Amino acid sequence: MRLNSIVPDFKADSTKGPIEFYDWQGDSWVLLFSHPSDFTPVCTTELGRIAVNATQFAKRNTKCLAHSVDDTQSHINWVNDIKSYCADIRGEFPFPILADPNRQLAITLGMIDEEKREDIESAKTVRALFIISPDHRVRLSMFYPMTTGRNVNEILRCIDSLQLTDRLKTVATPANWMPGSKVMILPSVTDEEAAKLFPKGFDKTSMPSGGNYVRTTENY
Repeated sequence: MRLNSIVPDFKADSTKGPIEFYDWQGDSWVLLFSHPSDFTPVCTTELGRIAVNATQFAKRNTKCLAHSVDDTQSHINWVNDIKSYCADIRGEFPFPILADPNRQLAITLGMIDEEKREDIESAKTVRALFIISPDHRVRLSMFYPMTTGRNVNEILRCIDSLQLTDRLKTVATPANWMPGSKVMILPSVTDEEAAKLFPKGFDKTSMPSGGNYVRTTENY
């Protein structure tokens, strides 16, 4: 699934009942992420922290959807462990976990390790993650090995960046950007155009090459 690929519609069982992806997504963004296996330590921390931050995703009009090659009953049983481990999860577990025991969806979305993808017995999904816009397109992807857990704050930061740059087509977010900090004006925008777009001003950085490509503004 390359960037801007359209995620195909699919049907799958989940901890919250059958899901038809396009209908379930509606006009929301989606965080679709896989984990290698239920009842494993790193996965428990990941789903727990994403659940704890459910309101942060909701504020960003983003639905969370977990996935692994385990079956639905395994997911349901595991949720009790996750809630016990992350005691600050309140009420019902906030998002569905897709069941994919035949690995069909995992193969379609390329979420299985290359070395194991043909081995039905040992093939597990890696820590694949897709941020999907309301038009069903993959806007960002991350792939982590089984041994490295993901950072929920970074996922939220990426959603903020994608939504901001969708709203303001003339900017990009720099390294280590956080919401509210300076953004960069795209090189395709002339100084004259930038002055109209950002009437409260922008900064220009002189470069040894003489290029005029590092321009930042906090007035957005």
